[in-house]
Amino acid sequence: MSDVEQQLEDLRERLIAIAEELADLGIAAIQSAIDEDGVKAQRPEIEKRVTRARRSVEKAVAIIGQQPESTTI
Repeated sequence: MSDVEQQLEDLRERLIAIAEELADLGIAAIQSAIDEDGVKAQRPEIEKRVTRARRSVEKAVAIIGQQPESTTI
């Protein structure tokens, strides 16, 4: 594995950890709303933003993890 490939793999692993942290924050935001409002709780705006950020990070993980396309003719 080349140095660049290793750096990308390290970055991919860190992004996976960040995505997990964002998922935990989203769950915490939902739990907080339920604790405050009970059955009348609505999905918090902050949870929506966190979820969008998590999805973006997961997309970056997928892109980094893709096998490079061959440029050989």
